[in-house]
Amino acid sequence: MTSSPDPIPADVHGVDSLAHRRPAASVIAECLRVQSTVPPNTAVQRFFGVSPLGRDAEPWYLGALGELEVARRLEALGPGWVVLHSVPIGSGSSDLDHVVIGPAGVFTINTKHHRGQTVWVGAKRILVNGQRTDHLRNAAYEAKRTANLLSVAVGTPVEVTPIIAIAGAKRMTVRERPADVVVVRETDLVRWLRRRPVVLTPEQVERLASVAGQPGAWGRMPGDEPVDHDGFDRLRIAVDRASRRRGVWGLGVFVGVVIAGWAAFPIWSDALTTLLTP
Repeated sequence: MTSSPDPIPADVHGVDSLAHRRPAASVIAECLRVQSTVPPNTAVQRFFGVSPLGRDAEPWYLGALGELEVARRLEALGPGWVVLHSVPIGSGSSDLDHVVIGPAGVFTINTKHHRGQTVWVGAKRILVNGQRTDHLRNAAYEAKRTANLLSVAVGTPVEVTPIIAIAGAKRMTVRERPADVVVVRETDLVRWLRRRPVVLTPEQVERLASVAGQPGAWGRMPGDEPVDHDGFDRLRIAVDRASRRRGVWGLGVFVGVVIAGWAAFPIWSDALTTLLTP
């Protein structure tokens, strides 16, 4: 009979611990890689508020914003909870947006940033602006994969609950809640976690968190190349600045139209009076 692999020793403070990995690291790296091929805006484009963000980089950019927002909210969980971000998993390029370990158990969180879109949740599927997605299937697969890896790493069975955090949606309608995947708005995530019953002792939380923080538990080390978080911050500032400038131009055009219409009102009034006078 083949023996099971030995459990990974716990080392929560190791220098290579994933606890030191910043949120959205993987998507930020990909966003900047794709964005690096986009020519910088000209002075005229900057003046008129043209976004510096390339079309192919936009999905990665929005994904990063969603993960950063969910990570910010998870900070409110406080002591007794451990949150890992952008956890590399397996031999490919996949990662887990967030892994949360606390009194209520172990959770994988898949962030979906659907800014300004309408989300419909049913028992078997999630629709975004009427289009089917694979969100439920992917989230369930991530949780199962995580449970298998952590069970081997810890040496005992580990249950993992998959969560989909919907960020930025204009409206989310829950027709029927899925049986195996939790779907919540990012604004409700922390409250939902805090209301779960206690299933782990502080010692169990620490043990799981320390093992989960080691790249060896997940089968892949993070890339050696550092992620340029400062570069992403600069890109974000540039995108926001362009958006504000477009807003100013849009307001200016609206005001100009109103003023022009008001100025022309006497002329149109006189013309209309002339036409209606017998």
